[in-house]
Amino acid sequence: MPAANPRINVVLEKPLYAALMKLAEKDGVSLSMKARDLLREALSEFEDATLVELAAQRAKSFDRKKALTHKQAWK
Repeated sequence: MPAANPRINVVLEKPLYAALMKLAEKDGVSLSMKARDLLREALSEFEDATLVELAAQRAKSFDRKKALTHKQAWK
C-alpha cells in the first residue's frame, strides 16, 4: 500500500544529521517529523521574506495622487 504522503530522500552531512537528531530527541519526535517541521518553518520564513520584498517594491512605485480613497475602492 502506498504511503499517504509523498516522501523524499535527503543526504545530510554528519554534523547536520547529528544536530537534527539532537533536536528530534529533545522534542521526543521522529527524525522525519523534526525535518518536516523545520522545513515547513523555513518555507514559511522564505515566503514571508518574499512578500516583504514585494511590498517594498510596490511601496516604491506608490503614488498617493493616483491612489483611490476607501470609498472609491469599495464602489
